[in-house]
Amino acid sequence: MDEIDLNADLGETVDGVPTADDEAMFAVISSASIACGGHAGDAAAMHAAVERAARTGVAIGAHPSYPDRAGFGRVALAMEPAELRSTIAEQLDALAGAGADVRYVKPHGALYHRAGSDQETAEAVVQAAAELSSTLGRAVPILAQGSALADAAAAVGLPFVIEAFLDRGYLPDGTLVPRGQSGDLLHDPAAAAARAVHLAREREVVAADGTVVRVDAASLCVHGDTAESVAMARAVRAALDAAGIAVRAPW
Repeated sequence: MDEIDLNADLGETVDGVPTADDEAMFAVISSASIACGGHAGDAAAMHAAVERAARTGVAIGAHPSYPDRAGFGRVALAMEPAELRSTIAEQLDALAGAGADVRYVKPHGALYHRAGSDQETAEAVVQAAAELSSTLGRAVPILAQGSALADAAAAVGLPFVIEAFLDRGYLPDGTLVPRGQSGDLLHDPAAAAARAVHLAREREVVAADGTVVRVDAASLCVHGDTAESVAMARAVRAALDAAGIAVRAPW
């Protein structure tokens, strides 16, 4: 049977107010990437995620970012590599300290995109994940895109798991359409569901200009903080189930 992971970025409370319906999302996903204080999230949200994960059987990953709560982690901050590694490590420790069995690390927002192509940023992310791996006594994979992160993970022996996005537009080079530009977000649950099945079976996605892009993804992401997120996640899960594709965390 074919299988794939379905992940969502959750626990993203801002000033104590949730930005997503985490309860509904946990019911249909297999992995949850939990904000750990950099761009959003707090101790209460992290503890709630741990409780939901235990109840639903969903794997928890850490979703660290630049320390940019004002910009929701979508601003690439100028930080020295050691400082960046330290702040990421603090975020991972916060989630683990909330009782989470952290199964993977997925950077957020601007950190995600810069780490995918910038060696120093990638190494800061991977070094923090390697420290957590040492503490836990097992390798903690990196979930992301980008050759710099893949190379940095390989250099320290951490697995690198490629993901694809169901609700974001793609450029012909396989990167995402920048937020704020035409075609950056997909809003149709049926279209996202069709993309999910196609990605799981064919390992490819159609870019905004019609180009077919190879994406050898083992995990599919639906963001939790959009108006359509719950409907989209439910449609995706139903389509995968109907196609006989098992939704299962690889961690």
